[in-house]
Amino acid sequence: MGAGRGQEVVDLRSAGLPYRLGPLLGEGSQGWVYRIDPDRPGLPSMALKWYRPDVADEDQRHILQALADNESPSPAFLWPRQIVSTADGFGYTMDVRPEEFRPVSDLISGRVDAPFSVIIRLCLGLADAFLKLHAEGMCYRDISLGNVFADPRTGRPLICDTDNVGIDGQVRSRVLGTSRFMAPEIVRDQALPSIATDLYSLSVLIFYLLMVHHPLIGRRELDFACLDPAAERDLFGTRPLFVFDPTDDSNRPDDAAHPAVLQYWPLYPQFLRADFTRAFTIGLHQPHARVREGIWRQRMARLLDGIVSCRCGAEVPTDHGEATTCWRCGAVVPAHVRLVVDDRPLVLTRTGKVHAHHVLHDYDYDTVIGTVTAHPSKPSVWGLRNDTDAQWRVNLPSGSVMSVPPGRTVGLIAGAVIDFGTASGRIES
Repeated sequence: MGAGRGQEVVDLRSAGLPYRLGPLLGEGSQGWVYRIDPDRPGLPSMALKWYRPDVADEDQRHILQALADNESPSPAFLWPRQIVSTADGFGYTMDVRPEEFRPVSDLISGRVDAPFSVIIRLCLGLADAFLKLHAEGMCYRDISLGNVFADPRTGRPLICDTDNVGIDGQVRSRVLGTSRFMAPEIVRDQALPSIATDLYSLSVLIFYLLMVHHPLIGRRELDFACLDPAAERDLFGTRPLFVFDPTDDSNRPDDAAHPAVLQYWPLYPQFLRADFTRAFTIGLHQPHARVREGIWRQRMARLLDGIVSCRCGAEVPTDHGEATTCWRCGAVVPAHVRLVVDDRPLVLTRTGKVHAHHVLHDYDYDTVIGTVTAHPSKPSVWGLRNDTDAQWRVNLPSGSVMSVPPGRTVGLIAGAVIDFGTASGRIES
């Protein structure tokens, strides 16, 4: 089977299901991706990646078989499901990417509008997905903007091109990575893709999403007539230098050429800037010292929980909801009420929600257990509605105790302690 051969029947032998070859969804250096539609009703359409003859060798088949024989470590990956073979070659099936998922480049460029909270949730989801992949001893090898899609409403990630995933330390894949996302040691031809190089690429991706810029592109790029392979080897391999290196300012961003990173860098709390500094100083040269996926996941949760809202509608990152200045309109954003559980504060904005993560610390930001609501007859009085099926017990500052049944609300009273059943949280102003 090859490109342009029409509605050919593809025999999924392992499942015994005939599918018709549908429209071409995409084409890359390794092959073609088609939608395949079932001949019988009631079955879902799938996607089929079919390899070019020069790629369809036994090494690639071995990689695919190992992946298809195992469950995906995370729903964030478009994982190979079944190998499909014909006399002309082979490929594999996977789920069709839902239409709501857009390339992350659309979010960075502004073609799709996404607030800070969505971008941060995307980064959290990416860190979580790669943590789970690496925990199984596998590396992705090609983390970059081109392989990630996102739902711009929720920040949920979808990671494609998983057919190059392999066991850490095994050299089978032809893929070394994507230019500008490869670890310096790969650029210098001193290493092959691994979990350690994945960690570098993940840090670059998160920096790019939050700062809308590459962490190593500063004034030094202006020394080159163009960013040809020799220039890229210098900037990203032999002499990499973080644009905010604390001891060497020779690669600082240029005001005219790099305005975005100069705007975004100071908007984020110091704890996040410290992690990026570690990732792109010591982490450039010592792979074992790179920022781990679990750390990025923790930092993204902390950053997400510190988002406050300005009266102009902008979201503003803070550390603990302290008073700040809006980046959009310049107005002072007053300190927000917080719910503190196990010394972890959550800012309670007027549209805020308490999620399962905030009491279980499990990174579940989908399950809502409480919602900030206004009093029906006193719009200036705010409370937290119990969205669970269990009763809350609340110790008030006066010393009295009240019960909050499901669907009822407790006022956001400073000093009140809410017992959620699995943990307790204190309201602070």
